Amino acid sequence: MNQIMMILQLIMIVLFIIYLFNSNKANRTKTVVIDKENKKEMDKLLKLRSIKLSEPLTEKSRPKDFSEIIGQEEGIKALQAAICGPNPQHVIIYGPPGVGKTAAARLVLDKAKKQANSPFKTEAKFVEIDATTIRFDERGIADPLIGSVHDPIYQGAGSLGVAGIPQPKPGAVTKAHGGILFIDEIGELHPIELNKLLKVLEDRKVFLDSAYYSSEDSNMPTYIREIFDNGLPADFRLIGATTRSPEEIIPAIRSRCVEIFFRALHTDEIKKIAENSIKKVGLTVSDKGLDIISRYCSNGREVVNLIQLCSGLAINDNRAEISEDDIKWVIENGQYSEIPDVKLKENHNRVGVVNGLAVYGANIGMIMSLEATAKKITTRKGEIKISGIIEEEEITSNNRKIKRKSTAYSSVHNVLTALNNVFNINSDSYDIHINIPGGVPVDGPSAGITIATAIYSSIMKEPIDNMVAMTGEITLLGDVKPIGGVGAKILAAKKAGAKKVIIPEDNWNDSFENYEGIEIVAVRNIKEVIELAILSQKLNGNIDVLSAKAE
Repeated sequence: MNQIMMILQLIMIVLFIIYLFNSNKANRTKTVVIDKENKKEMDKLLKLRSIKLSEPLTEKSRPKDFSEIIGQEEGIKALQAAICGPNPQHVIIYGPPGVGKTAAARLVLDKAKKQANSPFKTEAKFVEIDATTIRFDERGIADPLIGSVHDPIYQGAGSLGVAGIPQPKPGAVTKAHGGILFIDEIGELHPIELNKLLKVLEDRKVFLDSAYYSSEDSNMPTYIREIFDNGLPADFRLIGATTRSPEEIIPAIRSRCVEIFFRALHTDEIKKIAENSIKKVGLTVSDKGLDIISRYCSNGREVVNLIQLCSGLAINDNRAEISEDDIKWVIENGQYSEIPDVKLKENHNRVGVVNGLAVYGANIGMIMSLEATAKKITTRKGEIKISGIIEEEEITSNNRKIKRKSTAYSSVHNVLTALNNVFNINSDSYDIHINIPGGVPVDGPSAGITIATAIYSSIMKEPIDNMVAMTGEITLLGDVKPIGGVGAKILAAKKAGAKKVIIPEDNWNDSFENYEGIEIVAVRNIKEVIELAILSQKLNGNIDVLSAKAE
């Protein structure tokens, strides 16, 4: 019996040795295969990395200093004030596309690191994410913004997953800890994601949850327990950029951020961007060529895209200069549209036609021409007609629709009451027609003094100075009240060639005294507006108001 047991033990030992031998052989074979495959793939990767194309113009033209961001001096100054101090703030940057919002955000962290009193350390990161690519995952498997938990049930959970341990995956808010989180097009962020972000901004940490986590589980690793109990760190400063108007951004995020506005670029600034981009590719262009570019491009991104094709044409023909024909060919084939350039004409003074000022989009100013006619009525009460306005505007954002009715109708009635009270004009004796060409979404109140001036001119048959532009709300007693977007409106008036801009007294800023080429006048009541805008010369005879010119 003992002999049998010894034989069996001997057999078991032999089998065990064979098993170990085969196992080691398999492992060695596996290691060899892995090493071989690893070397093969590394060779491929290194070969790929050795292949490099020339740097595209978009990267060459990317600003490397604030001085290279054209036309946004005021916005950059405000951004530096918000970020580079000892107490950096969250920021939302409004502005049209391609004017330097992203470039300024990338540069401001480097500027802040150089400040002695800044809390940003040298290792502070700039984490960039695009809100249009973030989609809310109802399952909670993946959340690149906030972070998520890789539960054991999911494929690829690894050794920890096999042990039944949930694994937290940090999101962009944690990766940006101690630095800047830049969210491009923040206005497109899903409402649920935005609410999560607001919670993170409040707590400065991220709390994750999993049904597989138990604080009483002794097998739970310490760092996993620490994450679930105390959260992941997320102390950063948010910089959001958007092309939307402030009214379209949820108030909850606006209230936590400093709001900074980047403006639309002027023609001469477009020329400067074009000139700098052409220099970076080692070519030249004529002044006339720059003029053509400025008529078809409204932002830096459009300029760079156009110049890339133009430079390709010149280089392929072995020319050192981009010709006007190159530019025209690209414009024609690219189906570029010429940008309307409103220019006010001197001595083009008409009855009932006035230059109002409006703001649209992300703080972009524009000239708004407004017409009014008034026909005397004796047999009945006069009627009021308003045309050319968008009566109802529908705004779609983040799966919700907002309908906003125009206040132009009520504003006209307020204006008529003010004219009756101040000038003793019986508006009920006239058929009044007000037209706003171009279908501009008129806010109403800010166009108050514009409407009042047009109606007064049409009733009194007195021409309006065409080199004057105006904006301001009017009360029933004729007082002029403050409005928004004054800076953008003044710039639009200056660009159009206006010599004088009328604004409410409460909107006056001492910096307006330094504006060159245009006079900015602050007024308190509609009488002052009429005195400034209406020409003293009277028109005689029965005149078609819409086409009447001062004689």
